[in-house]
Order: sequence, then C-alpha cells, then structure tokens
Amino acid sequence: MKVILEQFDKAFENRLRLQIMSVLVANAHYDFNSLKELLNATDGNLASHLKALEKEQYITVNKSFVGRKPNTQYAASLTGREAFKKHLQALEDLIKQQKK
Repeated sequence: MKVILEQFDKAFENRLRLQIMSVLVANAHYDFNSLKELLNATDGNLASHLKALEKEQYITVNKSFVGRKPNTQYAASLTGREAFKKHLQALEDLIKQQKK
C-alpha cells in the first residue's frame, strides 16, 4: 500500500486542483470565468490553484482579448495529462487493493 500512496501527486491533493484538472483533461480548453462558475470558486482561490498547476507545468495559459475584454484560456499540458492519469491510476489501485 505504501508504494501506491507514493504514486499520488501532491499537486492534486487539493479538491479544487483535482476538479480543475478533471475539467481541463475532459475539454480542449476552458476560460477563467467559465471555470470559476462551473467550480463555484472565488477569483482569488481559483487563481492561486491555477498558478500552482501552472508552476508544475500541468496546464498552459493563453491570454488574449475578445473585443476589448481580456480572456484567459487554460488547457491541460501533455505533462499534466500524464501526471493526472498516473494519479487516477494510483487511486484506482488503492481502491482495488482495499477490496481484496
């Protein structure tokens, strides 16, 4: 069991980060306001967790303008997708081990 627990990624220990990655892995990209609304998060809370995922290079950030309004799009990077997949696999392995 210790080996499985060591495979958990600390970046996904927070519920909001896990939710962000779930959304970004399931979709090509998502903008800040849509993520905020979907996850029912505050601006500051969402921004800090997005920054943490960006620091790990698990997400990419694309800033642009739609008309005169700034628009920030987020997407899961290849590194982030792989890390998320490994984290989910570790969770599945832990659940399977508990059923034995």
